[in-house]
Amino acid sequence: MKLKKPLLMMGTLALLLVVSACGSNNNATQGAGNSTTETNKEVALSGSILAVGSTALQPLVEQVGQKFMADAKYSKIAVQVQGGGSGTGLTQVSGGQADIGNSDVFAEEKLKDADADKAKELVDHQVAVVAMATVSNKDTGVDSLTQQQLVDIFSGKVTNWKEVGGIDEKIVLVNRPSSSGTRSTFEKYALGTKVDDIAGSIQEESSGTVRKIIGETPGAIGYLALSYLDDSIKSVQYDGVEATVDNVTAGNYPVWAYEHMYTKGEPNEVVKAFLDYMTSDEVQNGDVVELGYIPASKMQVSRDVDGNVTKK
Repeated sequence: MKLKKPLLMMGTLALLLVVSACGSNNNATQGAGNSTTETNKEVALSGSILAVGSTALQPLVEQVGQKFMADAKYSKIAVQVQGGGSGTGLTQVSGGQADIGNSDVFAEEKLKDADADKAKELVDHQVAVVAMATVSNKDTGVDSLTQQQLVDIFSGKVTNWKEVGGIDEKIVLVNRPSSSGTRSTFEKYALGTKVDDIAGSIQEESSGTVRKIIGETPGAIGYLALSYLDDSIKSVQYDGVEATVDNVTAGNYPVWAYEHMYTKGEPNEVVKAFLDYMTSDEVQNGDVVELGYIPASKMQVSRDVDGNVTKK
């Protein structure tokens, strides 16, 4: 009978240990559950993005911006897209008026000399390649022009289509303003030189309006991104080479440029989400190709800021 009390105490102690252990396990499990819940809980990004600049890039940014905002994950982010030309885009992103500066040219090509330090502050995000084609009214009678013929036309030395093998029709120049990245690309890689504005020539920034003017004006000539080509105008070959995606990617057609979306410093998480979406496989193999741009990954050659082209 004297042994009953110690045995009872030992049993009680064992029971307390079991209960304590169970409690500890329950607390540990509950804690892990809270941690998992917090880990899985995603805070939806919210804010606004203003992208300004290149009208050549504008259709792609606008279309992708609409899809981005329609995605439930980014429904609290508003994307606004404005044109104005590459110079405007670079100036505004550098000055903090825009979150993204869309440009057809490297920042170092526009922001130089006294503005060179501004270019160093910008981060380059290359989202596609755009090729430019010389385009004319459909009734000029000319299908191909050499580099020298283009220089003579855009410098005003040649003023009638019959001088380059076409019909007897006055040439009407449709040029871009000096701030245009499309003009910079055309002068650099098609003409090989800058040209002064010719008195009487038409100046228009909007690519859509340029296409309309050339299609409706007898004798008109200008240049457009491939994404704007349609049956209302004629695409003129360059030195006998047609402006096609295959010729561009292989390095056989020289009039092309990267499409840049510059940010001032590294982008914040909202802007980064949009840029990541822009370079996703879905957009690169879908919207980019659909709108006539070329995914940068498809290029078999690369080009640096000085215009040097090398095989990949």
